[in-house]
Amino acid sequence: MKTKVKHKQPVLDKRIEIWGKIKETNELNQTVYKDDSIKKVWASIVPQTGKLINTPGDTKFANVTHKIKIRYAAFPEISREMWLKYKDKRFDINFILNPYERNEFHEIFAEQVL
Repeated sequence: MKTKVKHKQPVLDKRIEIWGKIKETNELNQTVYKDDSIKKVWASIVPQTGKLINTPGDTKFANVTHKIKIRYAAFPEISREMWLKYKDKRFDINFILNPYERNEFHEIFAEQVL
């Protein structure tokens, strides 16, 4: 007797903001782009890798990557030109996956900007 394997659903417990460049027209009737919040969605944020980089002048730079999961239906048009914010942290998007092309979740691999 075969049993179906149930996939564990991620816990989407963080409220993140998706940011991008918004097209506007200024008072001179010129097209300009400004940084603005596009949408708030629920997500899970899982740290993946981290490394410490020494730079000239004995300053240290941390490079931390995360996997951020959101529902596909919450924002299907997400792109690499956008970035994410959670609390006071900014995450630049490296790449976006749609696992198995099921349109259930986006897996966003992002780098935290420190």
